[in-house]
Amino acid sequence: MSALPLPRHHGARPIDDTLTSFGLWAPAAEEVLLVVAGEERPMADAGDGWWHVSAAASHGTRYAYRLDGDDPLPDPAARWLPDGVHSPSAVVDPRTWSFEADRFRATPVTGGVIYELHIGTFTTEGTFAAATEHLEGLVDLGVTHVEVMPVNGFDGAHNWGYDGVAWWAVHQAYGGPDGLAAFVDACHRVGLAVILDVVHNHLGPSGNYLPRFGPYLQSDAESTWGRVINLDGPQSGPVRDFVIGSALAFLRDHRVDGLRLDAVHALDDRGSATHVLAELADAVTDLSERTGRPLDLIAETDRNDPSWVRHRAVGGMGLDAQWADDLHHAIHVAVTGETDGYYVDYVDPLAKLVRAWTNGLVHDGVHSAFRDRVVGAPVPDDVSSRRLVACIQNHDQVGNRAAGDRLTTLVDPDMVRVAAALLCVSPHTPMLFQGEEYGETTPFAFFSDMPGEELRQAIRDGRRREFEYFSSWQGEVPDPLAVETFLGSTLDWSAATSVEGRQRRTLWKDLLALRRNHPALSTGRRDLLEAEVVTDGVVRMRRRPAHHDGPAWDVEVWGNLTDDPIDVPPGHVLLSTADVRYGGPGQPADHVAPARSVVVLAVPTVQPTPAATPSSPTGAP
Repeated sequence: MSALPLPRHHGARPIDDTLTSFGLWAPAAEEVLLVVAGEERPMADAGDGWWHVSAAASHGTRYAYRLDGDDPLPDPAARWLPDGVHSPSAVVDPRTWSFEADRFRATPVTGGVIYELHIGTFTTEGTFAAATEHLEGLVDLGVTHVEVMPVNGFDGAHNWGYDGVAWWAVHQAYGGPDGLAAFVDACHRVGLAVILDVVHNHLGPSGNYLPRFGPYLQSDAESTWGRVINLDGPQSGPVRDFVIGSALAFLRDHRVDGLRLDAVHALDDRGSATHVLAELADAVTDLSERTGRPLDLIAETDRNDPSWVRHRAVGGMGLDAQWADDLHHAIHVAVTGETDGYYVDYVDPLAKLVRAWTNGLVHDGVHSAFRDRVVGAPVPDDVSSRRLVACIQNHDQVGNRAAGDRLTTLVDPDMVRVAAALLCVSPHTPMLFQGEEYGETTPFAFFSDMPGEELRQAIRDGRRREFEYFSSWQGEVPDPLAVETFLGSTLDWSAATSVEGRQRRTLWKDLLALRRNHPALSTGRRDLLEAEVVTDGVVRMRRRPAHHDGPAWDVEVWGNLTDDPIDVPPGHVLLSTADVRYGGPGQPADHVAPARSVVVLAVPTVQPTPAATPSSPTGAP
């Protein structure tokens, strides 16, 4: 009788309280030793480059690998790096985590409100534990999903997180894997779902040991961030398993409810019949069905390609939502007047805003002056605008400004209120950036903490080059390696209790409640929406409810970005950004939109709701 084949898997998997199965893919090695608890144990060749051994180890036991007698290396699939990305790994046993909110089930992200935060700057402590103190306030605001910027292991003490080199691990300074599990459970206890931002398109410049183990990276292809991941080249199968396995581990073991997939357009997988993200979507669907937990995947892409969120049955990737920058850019130009850099495509911003509202995207197969080519494709009728995540601030749009300055420091408060309203009345899924709810003014600058002066200087030089096409920026770019840049990006929570902070929070709370509760605003259907630029500086949008019993009420939105009040049709004012409760001068009458304000009216329906198309209607929830 032949012996059973040895297990093939990435990483350390506890078998029971004292025994752990260690799996490693290292196809070029002739000998691999597991160094566990200070002792060396030879690993058995499991075939096709896989190695395996079972050894005495439990939650927290340190281990590393020695390839062909070289120095010990951390596990490529380490779940825990207590002493940093250059030091031994530690075994993680998810059974040690207690999930009190085991019955929590997330609402779909496409019907929710997302709040993006960075653990290291969300509080002065910069930990998962400290962040839990603010969760109930987010629920009260109307947030349904907390999106956490990347927490994967990276070199140094502080970082945005996009320079991670340990995709399965959790940065120790934030609280490590135990801290993330406790944070997720705390979110679930108050009714918040958790989306984790993950990066699979590149690795950071320090602490990346993957090439020492095998062909995880392509040898002859590079992206903006370095060598690309080997998703479709020779021996790419285990690499794809490595990527998908790391994603599933957070969803399965940490009970995370969704993933935001960074820069999916940079995943070079042209040689595969099934794209790695479609394969991931299938695997997540299977996990969701087996666990009974709704799970979401959100793509970040700059291509305006709706195929990411189309169903697999019609040739799409099967993801649930994608970031859409067009709405942000149109609103930003409308309230700031900035038109340099990529904002050059949004001259005549209210017309672009109307296009984003009615089409879902601005660049949906039209020419971009900034890129000097056609960008995007039309959003199909079966793709709801709820699948497009939009914002007026996020880590990119704030942090990738030279000084990291927020909208609150660029324009007057009345125009910040206008921007918030124009976002919330849209059919898109809204996202807030940390501190935005109370009008945070501290910057969110780009910061990093990498070793080696040559690398540090390269980061500084690269940062300066990013702003060469922004003619409006004439100052010195803050040093991204200075600890002051990091500390200066931490939220000032005392501002939330100021008069202005409470007023801004009240506006956001009311906008989100109106969006949630009014039938005309609680759908992503674009066929129930019409919009137009009325005159210079004035935009109008009308939205109809999908279903109604009895007298029907539409919502009509008037955005007046001029310096003078304008008359608007009769209707019942549901919300005016000029209200004194929000810090405005006051709403004088129901038929007036004050200068630099947005007024939301309830008006009687003047035409019947059109019948749905035979397939899924435009913007179906």
